[in-house]
Amino acid sequence: MATAVLRYTAAALTDRGRKRASNEDAFGFSVEHGVYVVCDGMGGAAAGEIASSLAVDEVLRLVTERREAECIPVQVLAEEAVQAANQAIHSRSRRSARLSGMGTTLVGILSCLVEEEPRLWILNVGDSRCYLQRRGRIQLCTQDHSLVEEQVRMGRMTRAEATRSPLRNVITRALGTQPNITADFVEAEVEPGDLFLLCSDGLTRELSDQQIEAILNTPVSGPEALDELCGLLIRQANKAGGHDNITCMLVRID
Repeated sequence: MATAVLRYTAAALTDRGRKRASNEDAFGFSVEHGVYVVCDGMGGAAAGEIASSLAVDEVLRLVTERREAECIPVQVLAEEAVQAANQAIHSRSRRSARLSGMGTTLVGILSCLVEEEPRLWILNVGDSRCYLQRRGRIQLCTQDHSLVEEQVRMGRMTRAEATRSPLRNVITRALGTQPNITADFVEAEVEPGDLFLLCSDGLTRELSDQQIEAILNTPVSGPEALDELCGLLIRQANKAGGHDNITCMLVRID
């Protein structure tokens, strides 16, 4: 039986929100090379902006160069990309006292370049998230690397308490803060109609999973449909408070 050819399309939008003076989020993607990345930077002055931009640039650079030069397993490529981004940020921070300690979250997707291959890899460091919407329902594909998430997993805090906790912004892993980093890599099978959402925590701090699901089910059509949904997600997050920078990337599989 013939395998359906999978086609990827993507759109992304970022906004500084209603409370922050600058935007420390960054994103980038290349449908041609099968790479999609969202980062949320942290650090004093402009350090967060530098860290997130470095991470996006380094991941896209390495994936593009490696995929154009040779055939390489997707998980190996994902691991190389994360380590390269980590080293680039850490090295830059060590050369400047102003940038010392800067870091960034990273959530991304690497798809297989064989169009008939129904798989991709999700990579994650920090508390930016990846959701999958399939047949109208969303599911979380990543696990937050945060202090409150660890407390929830150990049974020391309920999910409701974690949502209200003043420590909810404390993350336990970030690119660039240490010489080496451990990332999560999750293999996912995909099918036509799947929609992936990559987002910074500026979205998920303001909107519940149920609200995000409802927005993603908003009837839209045409070539700008993904852009419209990204804009709607950001507008609703700002309406709910907009306390942080907000970035949304949507990757659709047809």
